[in-house]
Amino acid sequence: MSQLGVRVIGVPKTIDNDLSATDYTFGFNTAVATATDAIDKLHTTAESHHRVMVLEVMGRYAGWIALESGMAGGADVILIPEIPYNIQSVCNKVNERYAAGKKFSIVVVAEGAHPAGEGMVVKYTVAESHDPIRLGGIGNKVGADIERITGIESRVTILGHLQRGGSPTPFDRILGTRLGVAAVKSIAEGRFGTMVSLKTPNIVNVPLLEAIHELKKVPVDGDLVFAARSVGICLGD
Repeated sequence: MSQLGVRVIGVPKTIDNDLSATDYTFGFNTAVATATDAIDKLHTTAESHHRVMVLEVMGRYAGWIALESGMAGGADVILIPEIPYNIQSVCNKVNERYAAGKKFSIVVVAEGAHPAGEGMVVKYTVAESHDPIRLGGIGNKVGADIERITGIESRVTILGHLQRGGSPTPFDRILGTRLGVAAVKSIAEGRFGTMVSLKTPNIVNVPLLEAIHELKKVPVDGDLVFAARSVGICLGD
């Protein structure tokens, strides 16, 4: 629309946090908080019933929600699209915990996670959509595979659209306000064809083409992945 001459100002709104031109998108922090709360609740039944609890979260092709909520919630295994997993590595982690007397495990799975050498699990497609692929089902696959290989009862929870609603976190409320103010200011200043973006600590304007140039995926050699590995979280590889 912008290239056709429509005066457009963009804002980074997606829970997936996959826009490369901004540090954070609004909605992401709230989704992580919702997923973390779910993990906290799953700990109770997992520990009391000696089960493996698998939680499937959103994120499409980026593993930000799974990684950050999994770290915050104390998950034992986190599977993300950026790191194709080996199910035997996952089961080894579960078995190691069981042998050490920890007879439960929490596994967080991003909807776009997939085994090494295989594609993502697609629930169905919508041919007339601009984005026809509907992911879903990887959580059930992981849960079934873990129970089959380890013999430990596994249950699956698919968090689904609960991640997209509810009360926004204070961080998202403030970020949304800052971006909204910046968008109106950009209109007043005629900065069309741009998106307002968080470049900590400032809100800046970036070209729309830069904003949508590529998906921002989790860096496999970045600080978050390093920290997760350092505290003993299995990432499936």
